[in-house]
Amino acid sequence: MRCQFCGSPDSRVVDSRPADDGNTIRRRRVCSNCGRRFTTYEKVETPQILVIKKDSSRELFDAQKVRSGIIAACHKRPVTAAQIEKVVNSVEQLAVNSMQEEITTRQIGEMVMDELRKLDEVAYIRFASVYRQFTDIPSFMNELNRLLGDGKEARE
Repeated sequence: MRCQFCGSPDSRVVDSRPADDGNTIRRRRVCSNCGRRFTTYEKVETPQILVIKKDSSRELFDAQKVRSGIIAACHKRPVTAAQIEKVVNSVEQLAVNSMQEEITTRQIGEMVMDELRKLDEVAYIRFASVYRQFTDIPSFMNELNRLLGDGKEARE
């Protein structure tokens, strides 16, 4: 690893430890040339996934867009930032594990809804109402009834 102070290409690791919930390795290094210490982070490179949008255009998967939608759905709900991050990570991991180079926004939306349904039913309905673009009360009520039916079966 090149030293950020003197540019020397030679450094050695003096300490390594997990960081960021075990997804990253923090390495403390010392430059063999100038002796200064610096920190680097090592993370597994995940494959880039293209998202196929409704208009058939493609763009790179962006976890921040998923996070923004989940935050909006969870507004004023008893959901912590850690829980939101867990849902984002879960959706990202599901997308990566699908072993597909391209994934549709519909598939991502369904993954988010599955995770939100487990976390908070109100957040799920909020996300579904935007995602599924309910245009009338009957379609919204059908989704509510479906949610209530699933919850009733789970309680029995």
